[in-house]
Amino acid sequence: MGTVTLGVSIAVPEPFGSFLQRKRESFGDPAAHGIPTHITLLPPTEVDADALPAIERHLAGVAAVSRPFPLRLEGTDTFRPLSPVVFVKVTEGEAGCTALQARVRAASGPCARELQFPYHPHVTIAHGIPEAAMDRAQADLGDFTATWTIGGFALYEQGPDAVWRLDREYPFAAPSPAAVPRQPADLTRPPAPFR
Repeated sequence: MGTVTLGVSIAVPEPFGSFLQRKRESFGDPAAHGIPTHITLLPPTEVDADALPAIERHLAGVAAVSRPFPLRLEGTDTFRPLSPVVFVKVTEGEAGCTALQARVRAASGPCARELQFPYHPHVTIAHGIPEAAMDRAQADLGDFTATWTIGGFALYEQGPDAVWRLDREYPFAAPSPAAVPRQPADLTRPPAPFR
């Protein structure tokens, strides 16, 4: 059946996602048009096409035990000189992203793989472009902020045209603790004894 290139990520919601994608294009990043704005959980990974059903079951299982968590993007930073990347920082929700990507890449699962660099959740806004353009990206979005609650993640497949397309979304099955309705206390009966 051949191979496919997959990635798993948290989509940056609208209007922030389109805004950051347009900014990335404006800095001259030629890959910007084909990469939806995201936080990576599994970087581009080539797999046998016949492994897709097992990968989808695994991701559904990860989503089933995951809970929504708040996320905040704020300001910019860079991986230069180690890697030619400028990014928007994750300033809240880093631990949640780290735990989620560890479950996605679990050694016992079909998405197990080593990373080239230690995991650091971020939103890329410039990659592999001239230094002056990287500097402009870092300065231009230095005051950017966005806040939302992550309620799931998605599987993407890269086409032969290098464009990443949504394959399937995985909403979290477990509600956030704040979303679980509390039952009002019944004051007409005495409390039950501890057993």
